[in-house]
Amino acid sequence: MTKFLIDAQLPYLLKDWLVTRGYDAIHTKDLPKKNVTGDTEVIRIAESEQRIIISKDSDFIKLNILSGKPSRILAITTGNIVNKELLRIFESNMNTIVKLFETSNVVEIDNSSLKGH
Repeated sequence: MTKFLIDAQLPYLLKDWLVTRGYDAIHTKDLPKKNVTGDTEVIRIAESEQRIIISKDSDFIKLNILSGKPSRILAITTGNIVNKELLRIFESNMNTIVKLFETSNVVEIDNSSLKGH
């Protein structure tokens, strides 16, 4: 099963959307320090629970390049969009996102495309 950890700058609604579709998802709001959980702790949890971090924070990409951790990231590079549009993008692309993680450790999604790295 694909498991996700959603970072603070993304809506809790995304976690609910993923869970209702059968994915194992947690949001930083679910963690003891909630949305002030540091990147190091987010990475530790994601690695220990084999979760893909979903984030808009480019720091996770930089850390992946430098240290290999976090090992799997779904980078959201849409800029600021309304939640309804974010969920529409996930709805349209979820199967492809999961498939890309079979061969890629970093997947980038923007307003019009998906890329595996």
